[in-house]
Amino acid sequence: MNIITTTTRTGPVRLARALGIGVALACLGVGTVGVGTAVAAHPSSLRGGDDEVISVGSCSGGARWKLKVKPDDGRLEVEGEVDSSVAGQRWRWTLRHNGSVTDRGLARTTARSGSFDVERMLVDISGTDSLRFRAVHDGQVCRGVVNY
Repeated sequence: MNIITTTTRTGPVRLARALGIGVALACLGVGTVGVGTAVAAHPSSLRGGDDEVISVGSCSGGARWKLKVKPDDGRLEVEGEVDSSVAGQRWRWTLRHNGSVTDRGLARTTARSGSFDVERMLVDISGTDSLRFRAVHDGQVCRGVVNY
């Protein structure tokens, strides 16, 4: 299963990295990207201020996922979201930080939007933090990855 992901990076250092990755991928002629790989978004989609990374993609069924990471007072604010557009679905989710399970649980999609989200504050480990969000419902699997 191929998932195309889009990452929005903000802040001066993240912007430079995003533009560098985007240019490198364009030179290589990369059209699709495998699960867990992020592609820098076009600079017009960047938002100023926060140093955040947003990755989005499709699940194995009709749902969509989003994984957002940004700094907050020396920690990382992590938000995973699944939007199936169907209210009342029960999803089993897991959040991993550098390979270790940080948290897991059950969530239901809400009546209005048909989505749910999970927010957690994590320790910002020096170096690159690998964050993985996975959610499952009736055989449908959503997988999101951000390396921050």
